[in-house]
Amino acid sequence: MSSGIQPAELGFFVSLGNCGSLSGAARELGISTAAVSKRLSQIEARLGVPLVNRTTRRMSLTPDGEVLFEHARRILGEIADLDQILSSSKGQPKGLLRVNATLGFGRLHIAPAISQYVLKYPDVDVQLQLSVNPPPLTEDQFDVCIRFGEPGDTRVIAKKLAANRRLLCASPRYLAARGEPLTPADLVRHNCICIRQGDEAYGSWRLHRDRDDGPGETVKVRGNLTTNDGEIAVNWALDGHGILMRAEWDIERYLESGRLLRVLPQYRTPDADIYAIYPQHQHQSARIRTLVAFLAQAFERFALHRGERPAETPGA
Repeated sequence: MSSGIQPAELGFFVSLGNCGSLSGAARELGISTAAVSKRLSQIEARLGVPLVNRTTRRMSLTPDGEVLFEHARRILGEIADLDQILSSSKGQPKGLLRVNATLGFGRLHIAPAISQYVLKYPDVDVQLQLSVNPPPLTEDQFDVCIRFGEPGDTRVIAKKLAANRRLLCASPRYLAARGEPLTPADLVRHNCICIRQGDEAYGSWRLHRDRDDGPGETVKVRGNLTTNDGEIAVNWALDGHGILMRAEWDIERYLESGRLLRVLPQYRTPDADIYAIYPQHQHQSARIRTLVAFLAQAFERFALHRGERPAETPGA
């Protein structure tokens, strides 16, 4: 019997690492927790190194376990890509696709699009994870990340899915009570709802007058409500608590209904175009190419429905 890792054990260990617990892996694999524990112990005994730190409530990978997990995940991904290349004549992508997006935008736009995507490509298994703060682009945790704004990292590929802009808005009730700001400087006298997300400057709003390509004007705003969840911030604005800066994709339905009103409409904030980000080495993945093209088409149809000029559709 070989003393090394067996090919059939790669998928088992990736499931274990992804689930983060023996019981979670047991549910995913359709076996008992005792069977997962026994198989793990057999692998560790054969390799002669511990792979998992076990406690009564949780487990974590040891340094050797992390090495095995990363290599196993990459090997399985390469096998799936090879299988796709060899069967490309069928025109159907297959395999696992791990996608990350922000909470609100992911719920509202990415999840429904993925629902339609898997109907068209039923051989693709999609794992969608939504997070407040997107993971670092250098980590190989996801195959595709949906981001606002073009990344400066040249080690990844960024495909523009749709144009997007951030707008200032507030409820009619708030503006009736506090008055409407006429200049960016007036914002310092207003209650502003702030969002802490990623590495963006917190509480600093940069505004440009329309058709002005200069550096713009930065205003340090403050308010008594702060959150890291954009959906909560929108609800606070709807409740009349203050002025909010938020992506148009998230608030347009409230602007159309009149529940929110534009503030300082003659000024614009920095663009927040929507991008699909994926590693350079994944540029030949049929799963990624078809998903990116599918999302771009979905957003183009949405833009046409809104009566806007669609963004340039990225190439596959």
